[in-house]
Amino acid sequence: MTHTTLHTVRGGLLAALALLTLGASAPAEAALPGNWLYVTVTRGDARVGDTRGTLLLCDPPQGHARAAEACAELARAGGDVGRIPLKNGMCVQVYAPVRVTARGVWDGRPVAYGHTFANSCVMAARTGSVFALPG
Repeated sequence: MTHTTLHTVRGGLLAALALLTLGASAPAEAALPGNWLYVTVTRGDARVGDTRGTLLLCDPPQGHARAAEACAELARAGGDVGRIPLKNGMCVQVYAPVRVTARGVWDGRPVAYGHTFANSCVMAARTGSVFALPG
């Protein structure tokens, strides 16, 4: 890939991310090829929350600390975060809310997912690696 091509692709990704952030999903969905999701994780409640987000690209997996694993889980679930199989494990019953969202395109279809979990352990058990963001 030439420097110019790389620069153009990076610019397109940043533009798509900006459109997603602003809520204008239709143009952003057309700008990115293949399967992708913009995922966010907010720890805490609505008044005092720490939000992080990243663009998960799956053709090839990149942009996310555990992209290959997250993309494989999404592929098995047909791109539906809610269909990722529940992982076995024990989670403590401590209320430390975590709100997650995912918005993007999978197999040409728009994807939108949002859920608030009691804590990050429950989130990981129900969503696999999709929302495993560092920090």
